[in-house]
Amino acid sequence: MTGAVDLVVAVFFVVVLIVVSVIDVKHRIIPNRIVLPAAAIVLAARTLVHPSVVWLVAGAGAAAFLLVAAIARPGGMGMGDVKLALLLGVAVGRTVPLALIVALLAALVPSVALLVRHGARGRTMGIPFAPFLALGGLVALIAGAPLG
Repeated sequence: MTGAVDLVVAVFFVVVLIVVSVIDVKHRIIPNRIVLPAAAIVLAARTLVHPSVVWLVAGAGAAAFLLVAAIARPGGMGMGDVKLALLLGVAVGRTVPLALIVALLAALVPSVALLVRHGARGRTMGIPFAPFLALGGLVALIAGAPLG
């Protein structure tokens, strides 16, 4: 039973990551009405099947990490990214640092390309970050989240 619930949660998590990434690429927004309920559902399921505060702590820690970036450079990182980090943490638990590292490293590629192409002006050009967070979430899910 535990493995089946973990599989359902993993599939739900991946579907949400895909939907949010597409929306972010098209509209440059990560909708609260998707991310916050998804985080609550995943947190409830993870805690029910694997009782631990790790899920909540990982979610809060990941969100806090990106919140610092959002506060340090307003306009650079959106609050939607912060809330998506919350979802990543509650979904993958202890492997959330891996998710964030993968996301940040993957985002370097288009960032460097913008700098090369546009020079100093490229520093102020934004890119949708949700697809990179989604990639990190998938890597972290495969690397260590319980799947049964």
